[in-house]
Amino acid sequence: MRRFFWMEEDRVVAARHGGVVDAWHKLSLPGVRCHTCGATWSDVGYEYPSIDLSQLPERHEFVKARPEPFSEFARLRELVRPLAPPNAELPPGTGFGPLVGRATGDFGPIVWVGGEKLLLRRDVLERLQSEGVRGLLGCPTQLRFRKKDAPELLELQVEPRGRLHPDCIPPEVPPPCATCGRHGFRRPDEPILDAASLPTDLDLFRVGNYASMVICTERFMEAVHRLHLDGITFQELLAR
Repeated sequence: MRRFFWMEEDRVVAARHGGVVDAWHKLSLPGVRCHTCGATWSDVGYEYPSIDLSQLPERHEFVKARPEPFSEFARLRELVRPLAPPNAELPPGTGFGPLVGRATGDFGPIVWVGGEKLLLRRDVLERLQSEGVRGLLGCPTQLRFRKKDAPELLELQVEPRGRLHPDCIPPEVPPPCATCGRHGFRRPDEPILDAASLPTDLDLFRVGNYASMVICTERFMEAVHRLHLDGITFQELLAR
């Protein structure tokens, strides 16, 4: 039986190292104002640092964060879709390109940004891959360090795959909007993964309908422990 673990930042370890990253993806899809459900929203956890929008003539339309009517949002999403992985959902707020910003202090082998984005040193990424961890894609960042011997930090592109099981979503929550796709619910106190939806080719992914949650397989967790990498807490989740 496969085992899955919810990964979060180990804040005790982060405080001990003392490093801080203040950075963001400068290009993103806008938020949306939906004429069907009435919500104005954008999502978090959807970032594709490997997608380069610099050659798009409409690149400037992805710079400013703002809500747009659904028709305009949909037009911009279709411009990006040919560059995205197959079947990528690309909800409002999806970010693209390198992480840009400042980094100060000292860092361990694994760095979290905002408790959601994962950064690794290049040598750490290579060691995890040598341990057989599957599906890791490290992307260059554009971080400005104050010190000269700054580490090279790569952002992992952790794609949303799999779903939370319907049993852990309150029954009174309305279904996803037929137009914009918004499914508005809080993270369950006891998340359950939908086993049939989980990827079989990746050891690290996000939950497709709650993308701020980063999930790993037992293979990933064991590799982290073997390599004595700190910075992550693991909580096993039920999958059914």
